[in-house]
Amino acid sequence: MESNFVRADNSNLPKIDGFMVADFFKNNADYYAAEHKNVKTAVSARESYGDDAIGYVQLQREHGVCTVKCKMCPEHKVRTKPYNVTMIINENDSEIMSCQCHDCAASAGGCKHAVAFLMWVLRRSDEPACTSIECYWKKPTLSKVGTTLKYITVQQMSKKEVPHRPSSSALYTEFISEAKKRKIDNCELLKYQHDFKHSNVMQYSLHCLVMDQSPEIKADVDKFIDVMKATFTEAVISTIEEATRRQNKSSL
Repeated sequence: MESNFVRADNSNLPKIDGFMVADFFKNNADYYAAEHKNVKTAVSARESYGDDAIGYVQLQREHGVCTVKCKMCPEHKVRTKPYNVTMIINENDSEIMSCQCHDCAASAGGCKHAVAFLMWVLRRSDEPACTSIECYWKKPTLSKVGTTLKYITVQQMSKKEVPHRPSSSALYTEFISEAKKRKIDNCELLKYQHDFKHSNVMQYSLHCLVMDQSPEIKADVDKFIDVMKATFTEAVISTIEEATRRQNKSSL
């Protein structure tokens, strides 16, 4: 820890809000240049990276200005030297004066480590007050991979617990029943039901005719031809002819 600095925790960390963050990005040319889409900026702000990569947070207050420093574990080379990031906040004027990484090659143009640290402080500010004190002077979780922490499970990647919902077909059955009552025929899910029938000329396609027959008829071509002869009456043929006119104009 540096001289005149103290360990940061949830009781002494400076409070920032979304308006302060917006003003910082608005006044920093590294983030609002016309040719920037800021896709990487948004990715750098994600919770899953910053919360695991940031550690050893310390701060110093002097004349209304709070200087916060941290060490950030590189995302791809977790065992290499961590990057040093510094944020300076004017608490009297509620202004983020600067947030800069000192070590990576892209630090001069507004790198992702500065964004990650900025959004980390914002998330800590948004957390509700608690009765216990959480110290932020600790080793980053990401840097433990391969040393004391051999691997990370999928459950450890997210802090939010996903409630277990047992599998049930009740909603599926209810949907199928209601769709049949309303005579809906343009739903792909309904087309996989054994009793589904097309309401238009599609019901006379060779595929639909075969699928509607019993196994006995499917296995006997003569019986299937007899079914086709009985199905394709003069009226049906006339309907199909009328519906399939100008097929050469169809986009299909």
